[in-house]
Amino acid sequence: MPTKGLIMIHTGAGKGKTTAALGTAFRALGYGWKILVVQFIKGSWHYGELDSAKKFGDQFQILPMGEGFTWDTKNPERDRQKAQEAWEFGVKEALTGNYQMIIFDEINYVIRYNYLEVAKVVAFLTTKPPALHVFLTGRDADEQLIEIADLVTEMREIKHPFKKGIKAQKGIEF
Repeated sequence: MPTKGLIMIHTGAGKGKTTAALGTAFRALGYGWKILVVQFIKGSWHYGELDSAKKFGDQFQILPMGEGFTWDTKNPERDRQKAQEAWEFGVKEALTGNYQMIIFDEINYVIRYNYLEVAKVVAFLTTKPPALHVFLTGRDADEQLIEIADLVTEMREIKHPFKKGIKAQKGIEF
């Protein structure tokens, strides 16, 4: 059991923010930790990590609670409502003490779009259970979150296959 639960942020324009957080979760699973992933945007399409998580039973849960990217949904009020529901669910679960790690996947987007108040997130993070590890992923992490985080990693795109016309591939992007 950890002595101090860390607040970790993966942000930036480069690919791999969620993937890196899931890699850390995979490592923690090896030690028997229970992990929850609350996804704020994803939800309207299928991707491989959902199938992988099922192999761990209730030890590793990924809950897509969004309805897709804002440019697909085109319903800001509904997106705001879904973000609020995802946040409230994640906090409630965090406070149960059942998890050693919670990943708030793509939360930085919903904060940037003003679908979730950064003050709520800061308040939770500064009072979270002491041993709970929390990941926050997504581009454009808010400065207030960066300030209180223990670890901040910025993914920077140098080269991406999409710019060569190569579409997202199963097993790599989803």
